[in-house]
Amino acid sequence: MAKVSNEVARKNTSNDFFTSSIGNKEELPVEAGRYRLIWAAICPWAHRSVIVRNLLGLENVISLGTVNSVRTENGWEFSLDDGGIDPILGIRFLSEVYVNADPEFNGRSTVPAVVDVTTKKVVHNDYLNLTNDLETVWKPFHKENAPDIYPEHLRKEIDELNKIFHNDINNGVYKCRSAHSQEEYELAYETLFNRLDELESRLSTQRYLFGDFITDSDIRLFVTLVRFDVVYHSLFKANRNRLIDFPNLWAYARDLYQTPGFGDTTDFEAIKKGYYASSNGEDNPLKIVPKGPDVSGWNTPHGRENLTINNTILVSKKN
Repeated sequence: MAKVSNEVARKNTSNDFFTSSIGNKEELPVEAGRYRLIWAAICPWAHRSVIVRNLLGLENVISLGTVNSVRTENGWEFSLDDGGIDPILGIRFLSEVYVNADPEFNGRSTVPAVVDVTTKKVVHNDYLNLTNDLETVWKPFHKENAPDIYPEHLRKEIDELNKIFHNDINNGVYKCRSAHSQEEYELAYETLFNRLDELESRLSTQRYLFGDFITDSDIRLFVTLVRFDVVYHSLFKANRNRLIDFPNLWAYARDLYQTPGFGDTTDFEAIKKGYYASSNGEDNPLKIVPKGPDVSGWNTPHGRENLTINNTILVSKKN
């Protein structure tokens, strides 16, 4: 395996991770304007990094590039930009920054991806830890009165819950989709809905997963919930219930959706087109994109503020 420049280490995993030591190495300092976050509106892993970026006020610190949610045979493409070229990186396909980082790279060029704009090389695409990096390493650049969505006293609990989400919910819907046997599918299906039943109960008495304030865990759950009825219920065969059939989860998801940073970064049409019309959509070969469901209900009153002990406390404030 070729070594990657700028001390970027590539892990030998199926996701072809690039990890960096941003903030710990002179070559990759925490620096405003130095990095560009690339995302696609379809991708839940990328979506959560954009939500965190917005909540913490990093919009003017880390720039944002958007690839088309309809993936092509050549991978993610900047076809939404004028001339089909990213205005900062000057590239057409995301794969170009991966090859810049490692000329021998032949894996998947994934989003989210953090690119060093000075070298046009990807330096970080570890979606599992990216939000935590934004919440900690980038703290000096957080806006004034930014929420503490990864409070130190709760990090162990948040990390434990996030692992459950990753295995049983975030990836759980994908396990339903990719199952190679009836038994494998039913196991993923039962695990997924058992977890959703647990969360339905947990959220019956508290506004958010850890009480009165939003945390990293809420963001990780939201990105799956917001895609559930429009994609996962039908295309992924995760169809015991729709999200709207869970009174507490549905109200909780609407509460988050109506919070700045969540709904304003959610593009339902891009999500549907990305899943149903991408070139690798083997489970929808005709690439027919459904017209429904009606998403206007996301803006209806949720009543979750009645579960908040102090209605003015929506986030955990930094000390």
